[in-house]
Amino acid sequence: MDRVKINQHVSFSKIIQGFWRAQDWQWTPQQLNRYLNELVSRGITTMDHADIYGKYTCEGIFGEALKLSPELRENLEIVTKCGIVLPDSPVNRISGHRYDHSSNHIRQSVDRSLQELQIDHLDSLLIHRPSPLMDPNEVTDALKALVAEGKVKSFGVSNFNKSQYDLLSQCLVCDKLHITVNQLEVSPYTLDAIENGIINHMYKDDVKIMAWSPLAGGKLFDLVDKKASSIMSIVAPLAQKYQVSANSIVTAWLNKHPASIMPVLGTHNISRVDEAVKGLDIILTDQEWFDIYTASLGHDIP
Repeated sequence: MDRVKINQHVSFSKIIQGFWRAQDWQWTPQQLNRYLNELVSRGITTMDHADIYGKYTCEGIFGEALKLSPELRENLEIVTKCGIVLPDSPVNRISGHRYDHSSNHIRQSVDRSLQELQIDHLDSLLIHRPSPLMDPNEVTDALKALVAEGKVKSFGVSNFNKSQYDLLSQCLVCDKLHITVNQLEVSPYTLDAIENGIINHMYKDDVKIMAWSPLAGGKLFDLVDKKASSIMSIVAPLAQKYQVSANSIVTAWLNKHPASIMPVLGTHNISRVDEAVKGLDIILTDQEWFDIYTASLGHDIP
């Protein structure tokens, strides 16, 4: 599988496995360990987490599985996110829901994530959501300390728009640090990141894109949904033409974009993973890509 260079220390697999719903899988550590090995055998080595997933449980579930094969760590890139605080957070116990981008919270969150994941460093740390109270100097201070301590190998953001990215990026660059990844919602159904220019802005600065919900949370397959039905009226014949699944065509559509878009899969079904991997071998024509694009827009391009 192709790799995407994040910085001089880290590269990601072109397809990424996400663990947002790992708690719902109700797997034993042995079952999850087997799945991790199956992923690695297919070249999927980048694992996406967040401290809050499963109400702060999913990192621990992963850590218990990884403990069964500690040598597997050498083959993995482990990503996690922080900055969202839920009620009864184990890091910062509060009664409400808010964002916390303070240096102290970021450092405490990383320490807890490392403990839960049972690893000694993160290959990438992302700020999960932008905050109207974000002080870029606080984030920079935390990151400088984490890098110096060897706890973080690369840094990124998630769901940041252009102005939010620019604010933080400018502060980091002054300290010779930089944002390497922006995790955004991108799919044939959800074109906001393409239409509002944030993907182009990231491409300009060589910031890679992790695409969450590449299948729009399953909405793409809801044929009662008029927009999904329009998109699938293009995707389905293409799947037949290339003798693959619709899932594969979606991967191919994302992969054709020049901005190194890496879909984050939420499935625990290895056959669905295989379908996505097949999509990397399909090269859609420009016309096929635009047919899907305009079906999502709901109108022809000018």
